[in-house]
Amino acid sequence: MTILVLFREKCGLSSCSTRYLLTMTSGDLMFIIIEIVLWQLRFYYYPECFLKLTPVCSVVSALREAAVDLSVWFTVMFTFDRFVAICSHKLKATYCTNKTAVTVLAATTILFCLKNVPVYFTLEPRKIIDNVPWGCYVKKDYFTDPRWRGFAVFSMVLTPMIPITLILILNALIFRRILMGSRARNSFKDQNKGDKEIDPEIESRKTTIILLLSISISFVILWSLYVLYLLKVIKPLLDVDDHYTFLSVAYMLRNLSCCTNTFIYVVVQPKFRDELKKMLKYPFTLIASYLD
Repeated sequence: MTILVLFREKCGLSSCSTRYLLTMTSGDLMFIIIEIVLWQLRFYYYPECFLKLTPVCSVVSALREAAVDLSVWFTVMFTFDRFVAICSHKLKATYCTNKTAVTVLAATTILFCLKNVPVYFTLEPRKIIDNVPWGCYVKKDYFTDPRWRGFAVFSMVLTPMIPITLILILNALIFRRILMGSRARNSFKDQNKGDKEIDPEIESRKTTIILLLSISISFVILWSLYVLYLLKVIKPLLDVDDHYTFLSVAYMLRNLSCCTNTFIYVVVQPKFRDELKKMLKYPFTLIASYLD
């Protein structure tokens, strides 16, 4: 539904922002399909289906990692685009364009798909029945070979360590720029008018600050437990059962983060909500017109 609303381009957003939001929404949808339909449902409800064939589940595992990377880095790319639009008016004219957005998003997609190709080769079959490999089991070499350990550290740093740092820094700079602009605008208004009338520009800036804070806080909180798991700072403090529970919650929150970016960026926009209401009402309006 979000993709359809954004595709109509009637939400009052710039065409550049719409491209980023469409890509983010598509990435979130891809993550839901891969993680929930192809991985979770298969694991819990259809353990003996064709998705358990080693070549198939190896591909799904690689796509699963790529979907997480893309969901996170699409958010970073859009945040950087908003940073340029708000904090650098000189660069805005050349960077915040449809051509640049398409180039950045296409390059991000290609690079992270290539980055996760090695994931396919980290798995081996659990068993072979009639010369058909079944199941996906992480190779022992993955835990001992320095090259695979290096790849694991590289993946951890690339997602989520760098994105969390970049999002916090970019949003802090945006918040600082908006705050400085609002103070200057208030000072100018006081000198010229001396009244307390509501300024639409300041109200818009307040909305932007709230949105940016929501983005940062949501992203950091939902990824925090998973980061603690990756850094292995919690494992010595928990027994086996508690560690399993902690890991399950960490994955749940991480997966939730990959599905909430669209909500945070788009649903809070009034014009988007209006367009969504129109689309939901349209079938009933169409039926009513025929009945009349």
